[in-house]
Amino acid sequence: MAKVTKSPKACTVNPLKMSQPVGGALAFMGLRGCMPLFHGSQGCTSFGLVLFVRHFREAIPLQTTAMSEVATILGGLENVQQAVLNIVKRAKPAIIGILSTGVTEVKGDDVDGFLVLIREKHPELADTELVYVSTPDFKQAFQDGWAGTVATLVEKLVEPVDDNIRHPGKVNVLPGCHITPGDLDELRWIFEEFGLDPVFLPDLSGSLDGHVPDDFVPTSLGGIGLDEIRAMGRATHTIAIGDQMRPAAIALEAKTGVPYTIFDRLTGLGPCDDFMALLSKISGMPVPVRFRRLRSQLVDAMLDGHFFFGGKKIAIGAEPDLLWTLSSWLEEMGSTVQAAVTTTESMRLSEVPTDEVLIGDLEDLEMRAEGCDLLITHSHGRQAAERLGIPFLRMGIPMFDRLGAAHVVTVGYRGTRDLVFQIGNLFLQAQHAATPDTWRQDIPLTENGIPAVSSHHA
Repeated sequence: MAKVTKSPKACTVNPLKMSQPVGGALAFMGLRGCMPLFHGSQGCTSFGLVLFVRHFREAIPLQTTAMSEVATILGGLENVQQAVLNIVKRAKPAIIGILSTGVTEVKGDDVDGFLVLIREKHPELADTELVYVSTPDFKQAFQDGWAGTVATLVEKLVEPVDDNIRHPGKVNVLPGCHITPGDLDELRWIFEEFGLDPVFLPDLSGSLDGHVPDDFVPTSLGGIGLDEIRAMGRATHTIAIGDQMRPAAIALEAKTGVPYTIFDRLTGLGPCDDFMALLSKISGMPVPVRFRRLRSQLVDAMLDGHFFFGGKKIAIGAEPDLLWTLSSWLEEMGSTVQAAVTTTESMRLSEVPTDEVLIGDLEDLEMRAEGCDLLITHSHGRQAAERLGIPFLRMGIPMFDRLGAAHVVTVGYRGTRDLVFQIGNLFLQAQHAATPDTWRQDIPLTENGIPAVSSHHA
């Protein structure tokens, strides 16, 4: 059982974590026709905008109430009202997702009260959903902002069900912030192979999967629609991925009576087997043959790769659910998690297979990664890996120095198989780089440089 500690440093030297508003904004981007709105200064929004553009390499819908020093002191009602009216006039969104920031949280703006006054004064906003989420950026982290936003969407938008009518085969899926658009595409394919109709909240695979739209859209390109969210109570089951989605799953069951199952991860042989068994039970059909073959490929990949994973020491810096996913799976592959640094508190941290989990920054991770065989974190960890002289695997957000971040797949049999190859190849590359090319010294050469084969060798 891991000991969970917090860094005693007075300041963050090299940040690992990102703020709650950024996580909440990304969750809102998984809704169709949505415009996330930061209630704070322009700098807060610019930071999130640049981060998402560099990671996804797409146009990102994100607006600000542009709070100044005077507006912050006097209150942000006018700024929120003007921002909402401008967005509705220019972008015509189906929903505006409003997220607080540190400056407005410290001031204590009653944004829910603001929205009541704004609706009373502007009846033309009746067709636009306005959802506010409290996401102070001076506490907690990216994962908390995402989880809180999804739970709020469930509480405010999902309609209660009184008649207990369910749609056969319809399944709600609540993915954590560590699930990429590529992961969502893989999961959708798996569900559909079982004859199921998955509804993802949020659904980044429709909005940030890197496709070119036919026309310019000022809001999010795709994702789950408001009608689909309201009808989530008609599903037969809810599947939550990551412990961060537990509050949203509980809220959905309390409101609609839809039972839920939480998968702490979908990377690894055992979790994938459990996932397939549940889908088979929900659909009433046996596991398709193609998944049996993919499972066999994963087992073979694990057999091929365990020689290179065994005994390796790993350092990981990530959000809690991603840290849990990677550390648990790597332990199953025979590796040891020597250093584990995360961003915020979570019930899963004490179960991470290591001696200590530190809530800290990348400087803490670098200090603990001395002597490790692999460093895993987002792109800001590349300098630490270079200084330590160890292989580096980019995981999480932001990943700005590689293409295709949105299409990384690590879930299911196929995603786990490819992760075995990706990390195994890093170990192989490091092994060959460290091994001197001595074979030529062992074989005598002729005057022309041709290996001389003796009768003994023959």
